[in-house]
Amino acid sequence: MSEYGKIFVSFFKIGLFTFGGGYAMLPLFRQELVNKREYIDENELLDYYSIGQCTPGVIAVNVATFTGYKICGVWGAVVATFAINLPSLVIIMALAGILNTLSENPLVAQAFAGIRVGVIALILNEVIALFKKSIVSKFQIGMFVCILILLFAVHLSAIAVVLFAAATGGVKYWWGK
Repeated sequence: MSEYGKIFVSFFKIGLFTFGGGYAMLPLFRQELVNKREYIDENELLDYYSIGQCTPGVIAVNVATFTGYKICGVWGAVVATFAINLPSLVIIMALAGILNTLSENPLVAQAFAGIRVGVIALILNEVIALFKKSIVSKFQIGMFVCILILLFAVHLSAIAVVLFAAATGGVKYWWGK
């Protein structure tokens, strides 16, 4: 299979088997892209995920685009982006006509409630893994606590948090020179 075919299969699987959006995709990204295919390493995945959160669009699509570009340039990015979106597009088109009927079914409602709980567990698992990988120095612990205080006490916006964190990291870099 060509490299484009491998990229397509990898990202199609991620798009097909993920419920709950970008955060819930992180375990699948890690398994498929880092562990199985070795397209990127753990730090690159975290970098792509961080950048994907700061750029417009869906996090998973941004990560797919960045990874595809790294593997095979512009066409790799196009294939990865198309492949991660295709399952959702097909499923939504297939379910659009019967979604209202399905959502009123008690069995389906309970199944979705169970899926939501499973997605929360997946997200929490990834948050813990991200925390262990990203918060490794006293400076980062202090910054993390400061940002939590700003988030919960001051209700700082996500944009302000990212800008504050970037500025703080930049100041630390220049101060440490």
